[in-house]
Amino acid sequence: MAGSGGPLSHRGLRGREAELAELQALIASVARTGSGGLALLQGEPGIGKTTLLAEAAARAAAAGFSVGLGKADELHHIVPLSSLAASILHGDRPLLSDDDLADLARNHDQRIWLVERLAEAIEARATDTPVLIGLDDVQWADALSRFALQQLPTRLRTSPVLWLLTGRREPSGPAEEIVAAAAGNLATVTVPLGPLSGAAIGQLADDTLGPAVDARVRDLLDGAGGNPFLAVEMLAGLRTADASQDVMPSRLVVGVRGRLRSLQPGTLRFLQMGAVLGRRFGFEDAAALCDRPAAALLPALEEAVRAGLLDDDGDHLVFRHDLLRQAVHADIPPSARRALHRDAARRLVTAGRQPIDAVPHILRGAVPGDEEAVALLRRAADDVLAVTPGAAADLMLRALGLSPAAGELKFEVGEQAILCLARAGRNREALETGDRLLAGQPPLEIFGRLQSALGGALWTMDLAEELRRRAEAALAAGGSAPEICARLAALRALALSRGGDLAAAREAGETALRTATAIGDREAHVLALSGLGEIALNAGENAVALQRFAALSTIDSAFLPEEVVAHVHVDDFASGERLLLRAADRGGAVRQAMLLWAQGQHDLGLGRLDDAEADFVTMERLEDEVRVPVQQVNGRVIRSRIALLRGDREAAREHLLAARKGLAVKPNPGNTAAVRFLEAVHAEADGDIGLAVDRIRQVQRQGPFMRWRLLRDWVDAAVRMSLRAEEHQLAEDLAEQAEAHAGRNPSVPTATGIAAQARGLVRNDPAVLEHAVELLGASPRPLTRAAAHADLGQALLAAGRRSLAVAALAHARGTFAEAGAHAAAAHVQRALVGAGGESHRAATVRRPVQGWGALTTSEEKVARLIAQGHTNRSAADVLVVSPHTVNTHLTSVFRKLSIGSRVQLANLVASLPEG
Repeated sequence: MAGSGGPLSHRGLRGREAELAELQALIASVARTGSGGLALLQGEPGIGKTTLLAEAAARAAAAGFSVGLGKADELHHIVPLSSLAASILHGDRPLLSDDDLADLARNHDQRIWLVERLAEAIEARATDTPVLIGLDDVQWADALSRFALQQLPTRLRTSPVLWLLTGRREPSGPAEEIVAAAAGNLATVTVPLGPLSGAAIGQLADDTLGPAVDARVRDLLDGAGGNPFLAVEMLAGLRTADASQDVMPSRLVVGVRGRLRSLQPGTLRFLQMGAVLGRRFGFEDAAALCDRPAAALLPALEEAVRAGLLDDDGDHLVFRHDLLRQAVHADIPPSARRALHRDAARRLVTAGRQPIDAVPHILRGAVPGDEEAVALLRRAADDVLAVTPGAAADLMLRALGLSPAAGELKFEVGEQAILCLARAGRNREALETGDRLLAGQPPLEIFGRLQSALGGALWTMDLAEELRRRAEAALAAGGSAPEICARLAALRALALSRGGDLAAAREAGETALRTATAIGDREAHVLALSGLGEIALNAGENAVALQRFAALSTIDSAFLPEEVVAHVHVDDFASGERLLLRAADRGGAVRQAMLLWAQGQHDLGLGRLDDAEADFVTMERLEDEVRVPVQQVNGRVIRSRIALLRGDREAAREHLLAARKGLAVKPNPGNTAAVRFLEAVHAEADGDIGLAVDRIRQVQRQGPFMRWRLLRDWVDAAVRMSLRAEEHQLAEDLAEQAEAHAGRNPSVPTATGIAAQARGLVRNDPAVLEHAVELLGASPRPLTRAAAHADLGQALLAAGRRSLAVAALAHARGTFAEAGAHAAAAHVQRALVGAGGESHRAATVRRPVQGWGALTTSEEKVARLIAQGHTNRSAADVLVVSPHTVNTHLTSVFRKLSIGSRVQLANLVASLPEG
């Protein structure tokens, strides 16, 4: 047959000229503009995705790109970051070394932090040269790689980074999720690959067999359905056939299996063992499964490579295509497949591999009652819990299903499954799993352990009363180990913090803390301190709360954000600042989203509205990324108030709607009180003072402890609303609450000053309000001081003391304006005009919406640093903020300046006038 000696065409690019041109245009765009891009190649197996990806990567490399290519593996989709790691470690200049990547995975257990470190490495490379990162078969990517791919393209959208992914068409699959996350933030292209035309298939035949291809061959190629891989496999068989035969040999029937049957039995057996191990496997591992010395299998290896079924990359053997491995794997009888996968798991563990490497085989080969498999799954879950808690939870549920029905192992596994589910935010599943196990009437010791394990889920679900009931039931039942009793007692105290009797809660917490300290159980100690901190906050005892949270963060630095906020509550912003700086140095050791909540509280208290807004925006984004919404309702409430202070009513309403939506999902008393108070503020702004007072009364009904937490700094606004509505008794009640709060916090200037302010408003007494201003002179909160000056000015005006009134009002206006509280400044300005003071002066100069002048001070600092060539990390180090906050500022900068890359930003900054 003509052309039988020629090389087989592996290009697979016949008929793909249009798709390749589209990718070439995207490559050129990323290089030209300095902005990011993402392309997804989609199609059925064998349609040419891998070949097109390789060709696009080759062209990008020729254009000067730094290229990293990897491939996700069907059998290794559980190992965290294994898929993306292949891309990061690829090439002559890998983005990270093996040691650097291992250090990331070993020393840092925060998904958000880890992804940010990857972003920094890619960003640093992109400052020198455009970067292409390609991942083949993204549908099999592990959970952490999928998480990273949903964040990184948007995070790096202002750098010349091109992401090329391939995947099968799966509605709502990983590929679609990644594209959806990037859409609207950078250029995204989905390139569908359909069947090749008959003409293109004919060209493939010409490439392989030469131009003298007869009609019978072309008819046979029609059976490939336009799939280039199947066509090439058929052509490979045809090229090895006897050209003199008039009838096509039966072994050349369409499909891969026909080719496999031509192999020696030993080669086929070797390939089957390799197929069990995965597309990429070790020669020694396959030899071990064959139960033969490696040297004896060299002829089989040589035949498989010669037949074009395997490639050798120097470290591993690789099936040339997934379809080949799948075809080989499918030819193994199902019962034998299961046994071989179980043997493979045992072999990998014996060879010193990590448990997670054996898990794919356990999932395919283990049967109920396999305790060795259960042990491996438990170890693997422990290994991945920190970075992929969802995967850990899935592994533990599978381990629970494999555990023997009788005996205590099932309960031990169940306890671990509950903890993993709660860590993954799957609290309802955790509760259902625990209740199923409890229905089995376990021994009392196990009963206590299970109830203790359920404590975190119940607390997160805001089921404080149910938590109290279960903890008390387990303690009353007896039989638990001392450490479990200590944890149950601490959980009971935590639950009581949400009740009406805080004295009883405090006593329970103190007892739990003494017990935890005596027996030395760290978990019980953390729970007890956490409960005591909550109790102190709910009682309005800020100094005590600080003491508890400071002790808690000493034991576990993850609770440092709580200590920062506790310092803010006692007006100790300097200590809070030091802790925030320390947290920045610790990186992944601190909960990133909660740290931004603390930073936002700190900036808000200091009147840094722009920075506080950026903090809360970033916090919400990070909570969305990990799908654990803790402070989103409160964050939106504060952002709405910031918008009202600025005079942006539209944004304020949007935040109110978002807060209401979050409340529907998490309707705990604190969220309810916060949203009701925000509704009161909006009602007052809309002129509906009756509705405003109704919402204040609803806040009152949420319970006394919520008053301290919510009205700590905002009670003056509630008093003003009440007085406007002539609800003097309500105003009196609020003033009394403020005074009681000040009595519990006599060393906190804000607490004592606001109490005097509230009393002065109720009495309409300028002298009391003047005393409030004096007390608040020691407060570090400028907006609180400005509000007190405004109240004093209004009272002095009413008393006819015009000159003093004008001075107080002018001070309030200036402070509001300096903080960017434009609406508040304008309100005071109107009072000044009414008093005849500075009637021709504008209250404040508002920033424009677009252009350089629209940037906040922090945004301008970030813009100039990035224009100088700083990465997000180095800019964050200079400004002593989180890289996540720099990213938020940078997003706003690009939006306001209508640009899309760092190159454009550098050019724009260079064109600015000096000075």
